[in-house]
Amino acid sequence: MDLSVVVPLFNEEENVEELTLRILTSLENTELLFEVLFVDDGSTDGTVDRLKTIAASDGRVRAIQLRRNYGQTPAMRAGIQHAKGTTIVTMDGDLQNDPDDIPALLAKLEEGYDLVAGWRFDRKDPFLSRRLPSKIANWIIGRVTGVPMHDNGCSLKVYRAETIKRVPLYSEMHRFIPAVTRLAGGRIAEVVVQHHPRLRGQSKYGISRTGKVVLDLMTVKMLLAFSQRPLYLFGLLSIPFALLSGLTGVHALFSLFPIEGTPVPVVFPSVCVLLGYLAINFIAIGLLGELIVKTGKPLDFLTVFKASNVPHK
Repeated sequence: MDLSVVVPLFNEEENVEELTLRILTSLENTELLFEVLFVDDGSTDGTVDRLKTIAASDGRVRAIQLRRNYGQTPAMRAGIQHAKGTTIVTMDGDLQNDPDDIPALLAKLEEGYDLVAGWRFDRKDPFLSRRLPSKIANWIIGRVTGVPMHDNGCSLKVYRAETIKRVPLYSEMHRFIPAVTRLAGGRIAEVVVQHHPRLRGQSKYGISRTGKVVLDLMTVKMLLAFSQRPLYLFGLLSIPFALLSGLTGVHALFSLFPIEGTPVPVVFPSVCVLLGYLAINFIAIGLLGELIVKTGKPLDFLTVFKASNVPHK
């Protein structure tokens, strides 16, 4: 199988039939052996029934049904793990991504890249509720990870299956795949793609995802910066507690020889012991992390690109 198109869906019964037709039409002229893999993320409307009808009428279409709504990233992960193609395309199911852009992304991938991301240059979404938060998020992600991307949130991306299947995906982690890929040594590129306004159905995105994105960004930063040497992270965290413990300890020593008539403070010795205990605990956690890294299974997705960044023929 040359290509798998993975499309997570949640309550998209009004769009799924037209989306299927557009995908099939855009790929029929590529001479690729392909499949379209829909992942229903616990829809409560008629999406599943329409998927069953489409899959029964065309053998190139498959459908996976999740038991409940898990979110876009877990649904995407399920589709990626079940995909049979050596190349995988992911896209949204709301008809805002255009399947006609897939051949251009595939052509760019063949230049030797591990991942090609779509860039919605002329985005057709409300400015205050969608585009402005997206611009801020892209800037923050670029500053924190050191991998500037114009559009981390665009779901239209092309991956080599050997690469994406080894990247851990959970929560809202799908938007950090380009950063993880670049920092792990992979080659990534961006291609300007079309973007259409949503005509049917309701958007599943909103400000409510901001908290998850921030927490996932912290996770990505820690994994990429300290996954191989966790003692560095916890050692740095222990330094301010150790310094404060030392200062309060010095003050406690001087308090052992009080001036006559002045009360003897007892709070500083207690604070010294508490802060010292915290510093020792951070060091101990770091050492345990080092032990796990050295004896456990390493994060192999951080080294997968040593082979995959060689241009494919």
